Amino acid sequence: MSFYALNLFDLADNDSYLRYSRRSPAAVAKHDGRVVALGLLDEALEKEPDVEPRSAMILVEWASRESFRSFLEDPELADLHPLREDGTRNYLWWTYESLDDLRPLFAAGDR
Repeated sequence: MSFYALNLFDLADNDSYLRYSRRSPAAVAKHDGRVVALGLLDEALEKEPDVEPRSAMILVEWASRESFRSFLEDPELADLHPLREDGTRNYLWWTYESLDDLRPLFAAGDR
């Protein structure tokens, strides 16, 4: 079952994320991931008073939660992850399990 990682962030004022972006496609693919969508903020449709919108979005689909974990824990990538961290500001990184339909969401509300 697919597993998704949603990345929302602003770029930092350095070239670290540029360096990260040159290496990350091969690293993601090595761990059975693929970038589904990239985007720049177009418009914040609903403004949350305590939440600033981020300027960039990346959605990555992983073959499984284990694939995502192997990407994070790969010792060969130990120098890659700090480039992402240093190259961004206001980083939000959320993971989501794939659903075939909405029934599990409604069942969770019955608890």
